Amino acid sequence: MSGFIGQAATQPFILSNDPFFPEIDATALRASVRLSGDVSDKRLETAIVDAMLTTNRELKARKAEWLAAGHASLAQVDPATIADRNVLEQLYTRAVRALVAAEFAERYRGYDATASGVREDAEQLPTADDFRRDYRHALRDLLGTRHATIELI
Repeated sequence: MSGFIGQAATQPFILSNDPFFPEIDATALRASVRLSGDVSDKRLETAIVDAMLTTNRELKARKAEWLAAGHASLAQVDPATIADRNVLEQLYTRAVRALVAAEFAERYRGYDATASGVREDAEQLPTADDFRRDYRHALRDLLGTRHATIELI
């Protein structure tokens, strides 16, 4: 048995979005989440679309407020930039990226499914819960709310 595991050829692609929100560059997302060619372009596209739908739905009420205030796109809400990219668009992309990473962390384990491989996986890799927390933080940053709500009883 050889150690060779084939990987699908991947092509760069960009997914369009609601005109208010930014497009998502699948190649950049694949690299930032560290997805190998084991994940086909079609599976990646499906995960990104699902993440965009969820994020857009979460932002629906705030989007209506922003539109009512005369902002035609997320980039117009706050023109601040970092690394030549709009800050709010970066937060939106971070939220989508975190949901995609959560999906793949849940669904695709490493090839070493022995007890030691699973244990090492659990000790070293971020979990789906970690990525979902990152999603919530990105969403709260977008909405301008705090990361935690704490009250004294």
